Amino acid sequence: MGRTIGRFGLALAAFFCIIGSQGAQAQSQCSLQQVGGTSRQILHCGDGIAITAEAGARYQLIDRNRDGRVDKVSLRGKAILLDVDSAKVSGEFQVVTPQAIAGVRGTRWAVDVQAGKTSVLVLRGRVSVSRPNTSAGVMLGQGQGVDVDGGTSPLVVKRWPQARVSALMTRLGQ
Repeated sequence: MGRTIGRFGLALAAFFCIIGSQGAQAQSQCSLQQVGGTSRQILHCGDGIAITAEAGARYQLIDRNRDGRVDKVSLRGKAILLDVDSAKVSGEFQVVTPQAIAGVRGTRWAVDVQAGKTSVLVLRGRVSVSRPNTSAGVMLGQGQGVDVDGGTSPLVVKRWPQARVSALMTRLGQ
């Protein structure tokens, strides 16, 4: 009681809480890097995955096939920026939200969950996006994004205006 935990200690505690039971093996493959002079942190998992989380983001790392490597992120709130190197990561990497599933083999993209909507933006490569309850989806390329709500209307791919891209990247410390 009465002990004070520094910001980094609190972040580490939060990191281990978000790993969850499905990601317990994957935990040993990930390390947390504090970006000097900022409150930003980057989670490095294995050789080819880097995840930058917005402050307060709620997510869980998952090892679907239990091989000790993160291959899925369950995101429930706020934004994360992912960089997946296809030369170092085999198989598909997914981000699952309440409204969408975004999958890739290697790319750099951001996923943002807010107010019953998931937004996906591709910065490099290609990302497939669909709703969890259907296989019909869209393929996003560099500079393209999609907003996915809980409805059933077709997903619409758009080129995001620079102001929207900049606002999201600022939230992620980029």
